[in-house]
Amino acid sequence: DGGVSGLKIRGVVLVSPAAERLRYILGEDDDMPTPTLFTEMDTLQHDGDEMEWKESARWVKFEEKVEEGGERWSKPHVSTLTLHSLFELRTCIQTGSVLLDLEGYSLPQIVDDIVDRQVADGLIGPELREKVSFVLLRKHRHQHKKPIHLSLADMGKSNNSPTTSGLHHSTEDLRAKSGSLGRLRESMKNKFMKKIPRDAEASNVLIGEVDFLDKPFVAFVRLAQATTLGGLTEVPVPTRFLFVLLGPHGKGKSYNEIGRAIATLMVDDLFSDVAYKARDRDDLVAGIDEFLDEVIVLPPGEWDPKIRIEPPKKVPSADMRKSVLNLNELGQVNGTAGGPGGGEDEEMPTPHELGEELQFTGRFCGGLWLDIKRKVPWILSDFSQGFHIQSISAVLFIYLGCITNAITFGGLLGDATDNYQGVMESFLGTALAGTVFCLLGGQPLIILSSTGPILIFEKLLYESNTIDYMELRLWIGLHSCLQCLILVATDASYIIKYITRFTEEGFSSLISFIFISDAIKKMVGSFKYYPINRVFKPDYVTTYRCDCIAPDQGEPLLFSSFAAVSPPHIVLPPYNLTGLDWSQLSKKECVKYGGALLGNACKYVPDLALISFILFFGTYSMTVSLKKFKTSRYFPTKCRSLVGDFSIIISILVFCGIDYLLGLDTPKLHVPTEVKPTRPDRGWVVMPFGKNPWWVYVASGVPALLVTILIFMDQQISAVIVNRKENKLKKGCGYHLDLFWVGILMAVCSFLGLPWYVAATVISIAHIDSLKMESESSAPGEQPQFLGVREQRLTGILVFVLTGVSIFLAPVLQYIPMPVLYGVFLYMGVASLAGIQFWERIKLYLMPAKHQPDFSFLRHVPLRRVHLFTLVQIICLAVLWTLKSTVAAIIFPVMILGLMVVRKMMDLMFSQHDLAWLDDILPEKDKKKEKDGKKKKDNKRTKAAEPESDEEPKSPLPPPVKIPMDTIGLPSAPDPPSPPSLTVSSPPSLTHLAPRL
Repeated sequence: DGGVSGLKIRGVVLVSPAAERLRYILGEDDDMPTPTLFTEMDTLQHDGDEMEWKESARWVKFEEKVEEGGERWSKPHVSTLTLHSLFELRTCIQTGSVLLDLEGYSLPQIVDDIVDRQVADGLIGPELREKVSFVLLRKHRHQHKKPIHLSLADMGKSNNSPTTSGLHHSTEDLRAKSGSLGRLRESMKNKFMKKIPRDAEASNVLIGEVDFLDKPFVAFVRLAQATTLGGLTEVPVPTRFLFVLLGPHGKGKSYNEIGRAIATLMVDDLFSDVAYKARDRDDLVAGIDEFLDEVIVLPPGEWDPKIRIEPPKKVPSADMRKSVLNLNELGQVNGTAGGPGGGEDEEMPTPHELGEELQFTGRFCGGLWLDIKRKVPWILSDFSQGFHIQSISAVLFIYLGCITNAITFGGLLGDATDNYQGVMESFLGTALAGTVFCLLGGQPLIILSSTGPILIFEKLLYESNTIDYMELRLWIGLHSCLQCLILVATDASYIIKYITRFTEEGFSSLISFIFISDAIKKMVGSFKYYPINRVFKPDYVTTYRCDCIAPDQGEPLLFSSFAAVSPPHIVLPPYNLTGLDWSQLSKKECVKYGGALLGNACKYVPDLALISFILFFGTYSMTVSLKKFKTSRYFPTKCRSLVGDFSIIISILVFCGIDYLLGLDTPKLHVPTEVKPTRPDRGWVVMPFGKNPWWVYVASGVPALLVTILIFMDQQISAVIVNRKENKLKKGCGYHLDLFWVGILMAVCSFLGLPWYVAATVISIAHIDSLKMESESSAPGEQPQFLGVREQRLTGILVFVLTGVSIFLAPVLQYIPMPVLYGVFLYMGVASLAGIQFWERIKLYLMPAKHQPDFSFLRHVPLRRVHLFTLVQIICLAVLWTLKSTVAAIIFPVMILGLMVVRKMMDLMFSQHDLAWLDDILPEKDKKKEKDGKKKKDNKRTKAAEPESDEEPKSPLPPPVKIPMDTIGLPSAPDPPSPPSLTVSSPPSLTHLAPRL
């Protein structure tokens, strides 16, 4: 069959003439990309003696039909074609007129040229010239009509769409009326134009039945220059291609299917390239043959052709289809990939390759220097690209996450270190470290924050009371800074190549679960501080009372009741209590003056736990719903995008408003109001000498090594997750530069007595998600394409600057309830789990096999092996969680390194094929070199063993192949004389071996 792109028999690749021709056509060097084609199909309508062309369907990528009644377009759907119509189209191209690179500047001129060619070729008689021209020049009526009852979503668009009057645009009208320019401008306002790329061109398909023809009139035209042909097209797009099919009455349905077939072919990426580069009729036929080779047939008894297939969420790249025509990939018919089970639709996953950012240079600070050279050209764009409305949402979202984390961590750190470091130090340290890193770091999308293991390390360090805590901490920070700089200078970051998906997902899942558990734990804690009043009875409210009793009237029982209310560390100052009316005092005043509370209503607290839970879960659920609203069917696209981008801010404002309207005393965000150290007896600068023995300055290098391992692993794993290929980052990474600034900031923060900071995985992932970009112009039915991330430094800098000035925003921030911020934490933790294969594989344990999603790894790896791989990850995660929650958390950094060791050992449990689908194959540099050397030797031997051919080289253009309409089949090919290991390097010399029909 001429349509089969390649056949592999005993190791020899046989190339069909069609594939050989297309490879020659598409292989030409051409810097100009092929324009996107908008295709419109018009059918000839008869009203007595009157005729007109009426638009019946259109294609940008998917098909849209005019629904019955003519008031609206159908939903975009995948075109379903009959196989018979494709073969008939092939016959039409072979027998009809094909005019390539026709010089035409008006529709009448083009029509005259088409008719003249038909007459010259003897396809029609001269007496039919005027009749055919008359039909082809009838007016065109396009689908601009809108229904009388507009939806709310359409009312806002009425000013931007053409008016309902003057709906019928014809070639004669546009030529006759002087207001044609105004109408053209009017059509330019058509909202549908936003769905078509700016450089798009049009292909028009005209299908009709006439009574003066006894056989079909077929013409395929490609204009030398795309030309706007009046009102021929619905939108003001210049026409490049024209397909005409007129035929006798009685076969209208068949003509319509042929028209749909050519229209679908014209919007196919591969065939459109062929149509632009074709030099003769045979090239077009070869393009149809290649299309036929890739067509998938649905059995008629198992599928209803009336069903419209929804467009896929992701369309395969045209480059992958074109690569099938590449000589090096022939033999994989229909793009199949080898592997167990025959893998019918996918290639092997891309290997875990080492990027240029992590190449071992072998020079002193070689990697750091390359990072600087890589980032310098992007300095200006790093700031200019931040000026976008999406950045506002990202700044507010990450800012709230950062200040919540700073307050929470600062409070815990203050408790662990007796306020040597507290909330104020946490705020200033976050602002200082974050601003410097976003301004000078290699990957400004990373957000620095304090982490749980650092908190545990600080707590253990403070409990060694024999030496001064702040001075010891300073020397540990200096040693850790020096060790980080040594790692940077020696390009030690290159070991990240051994961090595969296994380690990434284990670490990121752990951090995500920490965020989720902390948010839930803090929320559950509110039930402890504000217990639910189980004994309160509304009917007995008249008996409830609480009295303030003076100290001299109280008995030991009353004093014990007061002691339970008053915190033990409060020392009551002497007050003049003479003449004080104790019965009129409030609860706080009674406790303040040393009185006692007596009564069964004294312990009453409103059910703040319930409203706190509503605020907590409401913020989370509303944020999730508004994020999904971006893909909703309601309201215009811009409105949905705006709501989706600002979903978190909208949720926070809504529930802050609800809390304010209720007026309940829910726990609020407390921010320090004065810039001074939390502990009064310490200053802002820590002196390095004088309080500890000299040997401490040297011995502190040992605990500093643990800190360095933690910093290195935490920072680099977070950077690997941020720099994943899925995020489509274009400005390169900066692993060495990032580690350099993290080390410098450790020394600075140690001198100032501020906490240490490192990349925060969950907040960094949230930062990436809040800056993702999608295509604005997409074909009807096509899902918006992910374009990448808005890479800039502005959002990070603004977040940390706002964190620093939050001290002065305390009057405003005090209205934000803490449960709302816990809801934000919960959302960040859950959102960071999205897209993690580990989490998807965990859910497979709870699903019967028939209900499991169609994941690619399930197609290629047995389910029991998938469960075993997941079980190993779960065990590793449980070990890390246990270590984090105990005193043994000091060795947490070493256990992260242990994940890489566990992954290496899994090479003994799983095959490389299974690991390629479930994880990444570890790089083996030495083996790869040996394999490449062996391959080169084999190639030399093969070339030396090949016999020289005495035949003259054949023309790269093989003769056309005709497929009979009645029978289709491949005869059995003879066994080639070459051995099975022979690989053909020049397919044209083996054209005579290809099967012919």
